[in-house]
Amino acid sequence: MIRTRRDLLEEIGDSSSLSDLFNSWSEEQREDFLDFCTGSKGVKILYDSFFKEIMNPETTPERLERLLSLILKQQVKIHTILPTDNSRIADESSLLVMDILIELEDGSLANIEVQKLGYKFPGQRCACYSADLLLRQYKRIRGEKKKSFSYKDIKKVYTIVLFEKSGRIFHKFPDVYLHHMKQKSDTGLEIELLQEYIFIPLDIFQESLQNKGIKSDLDAWLTFLSTDKPEWIEGLIHNHPEFIPMYTDIYELCRNTEKVMELYSKELSLLDKNTVQLMIDEMQDTIDGQKGTITQLQGTVDGQKSIIDDQQGTINKQKEEIEELRRQLESQK
Repeated sequence: MIRTRRDLLEEIGDSSSLSDLFNSWSEEQREDFLDFCTGSKGVKILYDSFFKEIMNPETTPERLERLLSLILKQQVKIHTILPTDNSRIADESSLLVMDILIELEDGSLANIEVQKLGYKFPGQRCACYSADLLLRQYKRIRGEKKKSFSYKDIKKVYTIVLFEKSGRIFHKFPDVYLHHMKQKSDTGLEIELLQEYIFIPLDIFQESLQNKGIKSDLDAWLTFLSTDKPEWIEGLIHNHPEFIPMYTDIYELCRNTEKVMELYSKELSLLDKNTVQLMIDEMQDTIDGQKGTITQLQGTVDGQKSIIDDQQGTINKQKEEIEELRRQLESQK
């Protein structure tokens, strides 16, 4: 079912619109497209468009349910796909690859995100996302139940973040690629608090994969999500044939040249936007750092001026004392 490079190029060449789109990409981007369409390497599953095609919770909910069950370590059944709320945290798309919000069978919310660079997604931002999810659930349920509303109707919210490139703090735990966090009392008091977080640094998982291989069902899923190397894909479907239908769907999609080019172009546009945003963020960080350095230097200069003024005052006082001693000597003479 996988086409040859020659066949694919001929089909693109026969259409002026596809040729124009193909030629608008850089050489590296064209090669990347040809590689995954001809099976030289796998598709990057975590591209937003591809992930939503393959892991669509409306058409194939069992796939996402299985992944979430392994991550949350409990049986998950998807109940509703909630629409994106345009009023949530303003312009939080920077470096975002994927964002899916779902409601689980017990009413809990799960927000699944993929971030390109982990250091741009600190804990504070994650906490704001979680608070936003909790508030949205509160408003929705209170609106539905009205006077019969009780705070006990509010269910847990899970914020699940997969990092393609994780921040430095994750690399302090080189053997851990799933961090599950929740609020806990230091006295042992148990109160049901509703916010939980799961961080999955896929770059650390890849290092573990190279050293130890696939050891569990979760490892198999993270391999599916994070690798485009044919040798790993071959080993994955050999030992875990449940992924064969997903790869079949991927290459059925790749046979539709016009659609897959549109999806790929959309991803490139998003990545370009994110690259620009990253450059802006980094330039702003540099400017903020320079401002801090200038402020620090100014404080140092002001401090040195104060020291110089003090020293000048001491010198002037010593000059006055010397003059007084001279007058006393003259008087004694």
